[in-house]
Amino acid sequence: MSSGYKPDILWSPHHADRYVICDTELSLYRIGPAGSSETKAGALPLSEETAATLLAINSDTPYMKCVAWYPKQEPECLLAVGQANGRVVLTSLGQSHNSKCKELVGKELVPKHARQCNTLAWNPGDSNWLAAGLDKHRADFSVLIWDISSKFSPEAVPAEKVRLSGDVDSGLVVTKPLYELGQNDACLSLCWLPRDHQKLLLAGMHRNLAIFDLRNTSQKTFVNTKAIQGVTVDPHFQDRVASFFEGQVAIWDLRKFEKPVFTLTEQPKPLTKVAWCPTRMGLLATLTRDSNIIRLYDMQHTPMPFGDEVEPTIIERSVQPCSESIISSFAWHPSAQNRMVVVSPNRVMNDFTVFERISLAWSSTTALMWACGRHLYECTEDAGQGVAAAEKDIATKMRERAQSHYGHDTVQVWRNHVLAGGDDPQLRSLWYTLHYILHCSYTENVEQKQQSNKQSLIYSGIKNIVKSSSGTTETRRCWSGSDRQTDVPWYHSEERSLALQLCGWISRGPDIDVEPFLKSLEQEGEWERAAAVALFNLDIRRAIQILNKGASAEKGDLNLNVVAMALSGYTDEKNSLWREMCSSLRLQLKKPYLCVMFAFLTSEPGAYDAVLYESRVAVRDRVAFACMFLNDAQLPRYIDKLANEMKEAGNLEGILLTGLTKDGVDLMESYVDQTGDVQTASFCMLKGSPGEVLKDPRVQCWIENYRNLLDAWRFWHKRAEFDIHRSKLDSSSKPLAQVFVSCNFCGKSISYSCSAMPHQGRGFSQYGVSGSPTKSKVTSCPGCRKPLPRCALCLMNMGTPVSSCPGTGKADEKADLTRDKKLAQFNNWFTWCHNCRHGGHAGHMLSWFRDHSECPVSACTCKCMQLDTTGNLVPSDSV
Repeated sequence: MSSGYKPDILWSPHHADRYVICDTELSLYRIGPAGSSETKAGALPLSEETAATLLAINSDTPYMKCVAWYPKQEPECLLAVGQANGRVVLTSLGQSHNSKCKELVGKELVPKHARQCNTLAWNPGDSNWLAAGLDKHRADFSVLIWDISSKFSPEAVPAEKVRLSGDVDSGLVVTKPLYELGQNDACLSLCWLPRDHQKLLLAGMHRNLAIFDLRNTSQKTFVNTKAIQGVTVDPHFQDRVASFFEGQVAIWDLRKFEKPVFTLTEQPKPLTKVAWCPTRMGLLATLTRDSNIIRLYDMQHTPMPFGDEVEPTIIERSVQPCSESIISSFAWHPSAQNRMVVVSPNRVMNDFTVFERISLAWSSTTALMWACGRHLYECTEDAGQGVAAAEKDIATKMRERAQSHYGHDTVQVWRNHVLAGGDDPQLRSLWYTLHYILHCSYTENVEQKQQSNKQSLIYSGIKNIVKSSSGTTETRRCWSGSDRQTDVPWYHSEERSLALQLCGWISRGPDIDVEPFLKSLEQEGEWERAAAVALFNLDIRRAIQILNKGASAEKGDLNLNVVAMALSGYTDEKNSLWREMCSSLRLQLKKPYLCVMFAFLTSEPGAYDAVLYESRVAVRDRVAFACMFLNDAQLPRYIDKLANEMKEAGNLEGILLTGLTKDGVDLMESYVDQTGDVQTASFCMLKGSPGEVLKDPRVQCWIENYRNLLDAWRFWHKRAEFDIHRSKLDSSSKPLAQVFVSCNFCGKSISYSCSAMPHQGRGFSQYGVSGSPTKSKVTSCPGCRKPLPRCALCLMNMGTPVSSCPGTGKADEKADLTRDKKLAQFNNWFTWCHNCRHGGHAGHMLSWFRDHSECPVSACTCKCMQLDTTGNLVPSDSV
């Protein structure tokens, strides 16, 4: 610990709240919380939370060059001070009643020739040993190791050796050191090695670092280097040493002392101090001259020198404890993590904590973990029963849906919304739309194969269907089941009937029969919606009947009877009291379908905006209503406007309008941007017309991202099921063969080399290896014509049908014919042990290992079937 005219800091080794500032005098401070009872009124503020109180001042040791604090608990506050004339004086801060302290305080360790003392270091093992590094003298050693307990004193002390601070008792002067090292050289810095307290690391002026063993001082280990200042050992890695020269820091490994492990980036200004953090492994702090920045180097992950020569990983950062003032020195706190105190040239001190960089890790299961210092924090999503589905992260939702096989029901497509939880109205609408699209597509494909454009029209959505509408007929329909003579204009065409099918109102055209749809709504308990659909089909009596039935249901609303009574009083007179009251009071109804029922009854023909723009009503019901009551001029405008609204909002109900087309992909893109639900987007687009939307790069991106998600969740089987599902709907996604048997000589596939045809779909049957002995037998590689390996049991070349091989067991003869036919091709497969490389036909190998554990090849003791988990499996035909 060197000190000149600029102040330096030295922490107490046994009091975590005390430190010394040394420049022209020694000042002892105690650090504590600001405003506490221990902190006096005149305390110096170090930070917003801490302040320092001055405890003692020692001015008895002028011309200080270096200071070292006694490492043991007793005597307390004993310090060794190196002076400009080379003497080392033992002094104390504060009063101590310890007798040992009284004996040591004031003792001087005097070299033979006066020169500057550069560094001091107490031995960590034997606390009585003190090493002092001095400047060069041609007739003296530069490193003196003193024993402070020595009683030796010369009979006469020359006048030139009188202590600079005044006269002293000759009994307190020691002139005979315990060891003398480094003759005809200078010692700029030194330190004891913590691993072996008998070894000392010296840095001399002759540009060398030397390790001396006090048990044999004639031998030393040294290396030439310019980095001979500020030698310090990493307290957490005792073989790692740092030293510096000018603006460069060298890191050494004492186990490989020939050269530095690496050198840190050179600084533009000379370094003044280098110090390892005592609480954090591999953290080195450096300070340059006239700077207000401390540079930190994190070398925790630096590779060892005995490994491969790789570039070390060092994280460099800078901290600025003081805003503008220059830092004279700093010192790490001995126990508080990453805490240091810095001092400026005018003795302004600052307490500063270096905050660790926070490392984040977000798992695929939405668990968030971050590390800060020695603490590790984990944050997981609350998956309790009380958490609403809307509050769950989309990744959690997709994970739960994947476990329930969401999207894989291709028979009852509408059930996929139930697999998703059944609580999302958008998903419900989407899957019902896809169900109706596929149902209509299948019906048209079976009954009207000659109309190829009709099937593609179904996938194009109602927006394109109504644009292609032609031959629309307008009829005047009267109220069904009512004595009212009022007739309502109603529009009909083949395209409008198809739109009603896609909306789910009717099953088949051209007759409009909504009774099955009404019965399904009644079974689901959607009484208001069923009544509204019946009313839109001009059957007011059926609507009243549904409302009465809903009111008498188990969990029905008794207010439905009041609504039914209000409907029964319908009159077509424009100025009637009934119409006036319904127009004013319908907006107070909370249920949207009841509101639009009265809006329909009180609206003028062709002016149904109150029904068409009621956002709380399902899109499919509003579109179906529009297809029946809007003319050819109004209908396309309304559908276009509604489709654009759905597309901008990313509402999946709009798929009914856009269909599985480019507009549908745009809508789905908006939905994915808002929700991140690539799972629904992937399954939805796979239902599209083959070869159209699947080629869109956005669709491919969603599919690949969903596959990656399944892999990240380790849902290997789920991902395989998705790939199978995808290959059935998209023939272009079938992967090429990735595993095949190659020839041992030419390396080519034994099946791929025969023809330019793709390998998939071509089995061994093309070589007559399908189990039939009448077909030609291929026993050589199609590429190089070299023979294929022989089976270890039947000794026939691979590729020969098993049924033609001799030695077929009786158990195989009694096998079920259907089962034998199913497994015949597998029996011919190539199989071999990856350890001994012996093998044969799969059927023969399975038969052998049912009764044996060792390889069938003589003199081979390999236990093939026990090398992996498959050896413990029960054969399929024995189950």
